[in-house]
Amino acid sequence: MTLTDSLCAHENPAVAYRARRLLAGESESSPALSRLRRAIGSSAMAKRLLLALNGERFNPYRKWQGPHWTLYSLAEIGFPAGDERLLPLRQRVMNWMFAPAFLKPPSTVFLPDQPLRPRRCASMEGNAIWSQLVLGIVDDEHVLLLVDRLVAFQWPDGGWNCDKRPGAHTSSVQETLLPLRGLAHWYRATGDERAQKTVKRAAEFLLARHLLWRKRDGVLIEPEWGGPVDKIHYPIRFYDVLSALLVMAEIGLLRDQRCRDALDLLEGKRLADGTFPVEWTNVKKADRIETRGTYADWGIRHKKKGNPFVTVDALYVLRKAGRAT
Repeated sequence: MTLTDSLCAHENPAVAYRARRLLAGESESSPALSRLRRAIGSSAMAKRLLLALNGERFNPYRKWQGPHWTLYSLAEIGFPAGDERLLPLRQRVMNWMFAPAFLKPPSTVFLPDQPLRPRRCASMEGNAIWSQLVLGIVDDEHVLLLVDRLVAFQWPDGGWNCDKRPGAHTSSVQETLLPLRGLAHWYRATGDERAQKTVKRAAEFLLARHLLWRKRDGVLIEPEWGGPVDKIHYPIRFYDVLSALLVMAEIGLLRDQRCRDALDLLEGKRLADGTFPVEWTNVKKADRIETRGTYADWGIRHKKKGNPFVTVDALYVLRKAGRAT
């Protein structure tokens, strides 16, 4: 049995669904894949993540068990679309993101001498848009307003940044990738040309840095938070080699020559058995609300052992790039 075959037959339906969709090329609308996605809804991972429905008192953004991250995680595993149980979580996220204080300091800062560089954690909007689209629970009115917000808050260089320091004049890769992904999904769903233009500018910001290296001197980008960009992160991914390449694959830019160095780096991480490992994480499995806790088991997290989720993504990226796997 090949590695692809074993992933497609994985006991975890979330892994099998992901592999059959991305590696075997099965249609999401096929009866077999529809059944498999329904199985994800009753899987152990989904049941664990849905424990978030029981918590009402903590901030929706609480890392990583608040409603915002729960919806992200459910979208990540391919939870069935249109499940009405998720609507209360969506409502809590929307109430939070449209509260009057959300666009005021310290959450959002406009410096008087830099009106075109609003300091805003745009990854929040990006994740909210992407999660709702993937999960089929789009709050049309409010998601459109999130799209408007991202378009309006894009910096002159094409990205976004939440750095409140006046000296920050360049966008952040961590705050750019997730808005880019959310807006790209929105464009595919709606044909919104504003979103398309915004996506092109954001993608160019990342590609100008060959995804992982500083534009001015070619040195590896070293973010102050979110983990090393040259390591594979999972399950929460702000910015790393695999997630950046995955988004480039989703928007059809993986064959751009400026992705080559990042692809070389990713390809070099393949283990002897053909799988790919989780190299960095800031997540721990927890049965209760804990800082950076997650209810679900996301598989092996060991530098020398492959993780099935990241293996599917890595193989998909390399195949889309025309590299034999």
